[in-house]
Amino acid sequence: MPPIIDPVHTPTTHPQATSVVIIGGGIIGLTAALTLAERNIPVVLLEKGRLAGEQSSRNLGWVRKTNRHAHDIPLALAADQLWAKMPERVGSDVGYRQAGIMFIGRNDTQMGMHESWLKSVEHLGLDSRLLSNKEIANKVPGGRADWAGGIYTASDARAEPTLAASAIARAAIAKGAVLVENCAVRTLVTAAGRVSGVVTEQGEIRCDQVLLAGGLWSRKFLGNLNINLPTLPLTCSVLRTHPLDGPTDIAVGAPDFSFRKHKDGGYIITQRGALDAFLTLDHLLLGRRYLPQLRAQRDFLRISFGKYFFKDLALARRWSASQVTPFERVRVQDPQANTALNDEALRNLKAAWPVFEQARIASAWAGTIDVTPDSNPVIGPVSAIPGLTLATGFSGHGFGTSPAAGQLAADLVSQSPTLIDPSPYRFERFA
Repeated sequence: MPPIIDPVHTPTTHPQATSVVIIGGGIIGLTAALTLAERNIPVVLLEKGRLAGEQSSRNLGWVRKTNRHAHDIPLALAADQLWAKMPERVGSDVGYRQAGIMFIGRNDTQMGMHESWLKSVEHLGLDSRLLSNKEIANKVPGGRADWAGGIYTASDARAEPTLAASAIARAAIAKGAVLVENCAVRTLVTAAGRVSGVVTEQGEIRCDQVLLAGGLWSRKFLGNLNINLPTLPLTCSVLRTHPLDGPTDIAVGAPDFSFRKHKDGGYIITQRGALDAFLTLDHLLLGRRYLPQLRAQRDFLRISFGKYFFKDLALARRWSASQVTPFERVRVQDPQANTALNDEALRNLKAAWPVFEQARIASAWAGTIDVTPDSNPVIGPVSAIPGLTLATGFSGHGFGTSPAAGQLAADLVSQSPTLIDPSPYRFERFA
């Protein structure tokens, strides 16, 4: 059962013209829409299904700098500031709590990775520090595992995915943005070599700029335009417990489980050491680009071949503006939770912190992540189609940086001074 999203009421039709069209109603697109509306730039956001219905409401809610690539840290730091101001900005609680995030290791190899990361970002002045087993026990009492150590960033935080996206959406509407659910964009319209509009299942919208923030679906949309965006799908399974008197408010990531406190007093838990990789045709087409990741993370992936392959294969890869698209055939990507992985996570967690023996599962779900070859997103223009900008490929860690990523995308679309240097996210790096 997917998480219950705080509902947002949207119109059923869209206007015939605007300045900017945003394709995709996840949290990145919504934050971009809010930023543009705050600048009095007319914007229409179109979502094929439900706002935040896919990974934007299904992620873990972590807001972290820890273990990000060094060149991704400026975006995360900017996001920290924006998250802290978000309740005032949108006029409601988004579940933001600066409670810290801790990653722990069982052996010297795992600790070596934490030490290497800390060294790679030492010039950035983060508050991250290494922990001993005793310090872990002090911060997260009641454990019985003998950890080799850990790394902890007190300024890392969490927010609630089922609250945040909806609050941002309502604030964008209040500022003048038009948000429309259940309206798929089929393709772009161009004139004189640049974007002049989009064709939706309801008809055409004229516009000057398009921001594609379609997450998992961006590769298919661009493929129909002969643009190759390298992303592959991975599926993460998650469970939520009923309220529990747990050991800490700190979010904890171990090699084979993670947990963080939920707003209702329960815990969000996942098998951090495993993701499902349901093979698709794209895995065959793009596999060579991902060989370094596969070599490094082979044990991390549960690779399988089955019905997902054939369901994906049945979706068109080319279509005209008058044809029904994959986005209309699959309004919401809703994979089933892998019960075996969730059971593993809870079993491993109970062995480390026995208090979770009392845990009762309230719900479970899964979400599909779009992963790039370097695990960093694309935020930037597509030179082959002037007027088209991308904000996609967030590789499972976009929620945490979403306020800054959405604002950066809005900066680029409106040709404003950018929040940070966008060059690490340029699309051309995959050329």
